[in-house]
Amino acid sequence: MKVRFSIAFWHLHIRPRSDGEEQSGQGEQRASPARPPFGKKQLPAIPKNAAPITKPASMAASAQAANGTHASYGPFYLEYSLLAEFTLVIKQKLPGIYVQPSYKSALMWFGVIFIRHGLYQDGVFKFTVYIPDNYPDGECPRVVFDIPVFHPLVDPVSGELDVRRAFTKWRRNHNHIWQVLMYARTIFYKINTMEPLNPEAAVLYEKDVQLFKSKVVDSVKLCNSHLFDQPKIDDPYAISFSPWNPAVHDEAKERMFTHKRRPEDHHKGMQVSGLSWVKPGSTQPFSKDDSPPQS
Repeated sequence: MKVRFSIAFWHLHIRPRSDGEEQSGQGEQRASPARPPFGKKQLPAIPKNAAPITKPASMAASAQAANGTHASYGPFYLEYSLLAEFTLVIKQKLPGIYVQPSYKSALMWFGVIFIRHGLYQDGVFKFTVYIPDNYPDGECPRVVFDIPVFHPLVDPVSGELDVRRAFTKWRRNHNHIWQVLMYARTIFYKINTMEPLNPEAAVLYEKDVQLFKSKVVDSVKLCNSHLFDQPKIDDPYAISFSPWNPAVHDEAKERMFTHKRRPEDHHKGMQVSGLSWVKPGSTQPFSKDDSPPQS
């Protein structure tokens, strides 16, 4: 990678020239190689909170930077890390979760969670993931719901999910964004009331489950009633919903529900005839009647 090469370049130790080399080098002018007519590549601007990469004062500092403790990764490494994370999200095939990186910033992802059963059944919750600009060495990504969901772990004002209880310390190469997304889905199936961000929801879940369910139903209805609202963030990749339009959606629905068999799969649905080794009305194998048929 270009970043590794540039870092390694700063660690090169130049051997001092001897007197003989110094004398032989006097009066000898070496012509610099001609530069190509093409212009230099310009790197994108470094994130605001990232410090430029500087030459470490010692080998210990170099090793410390290599471990990521004080390293400030350049934009290319950051872009590579986020691309790798999004690829992992796709490979995991998270059930009921859809995410889309922002067009304006790779550090912001738009998402939606579909809850199919449980207390929050039929809930459709849109959210935004905010990734630190020093990822993957910073804090864990933040998850903020567009509309605060009535839940013990969701702030009733800001809509932010308490992610840090699951990721107290973000460890690169160990923690991944897809795990944060799965955690955001899991909280709707396994309710945790310890150290809640919404004390009212926690108390009701512990003391009055029926009232808690009633408020959850109201919260689900409120979120679903705003599905067709315009996204709060002006971004062409922000997730938006539109009412059913047969002229637009019928064709897409037909494609999804039409099962197209491959030619090699045709034989799988064919009727198979032959003798059975189980007597009708019996579940025992090899219960075929071996008595010869009477003429």
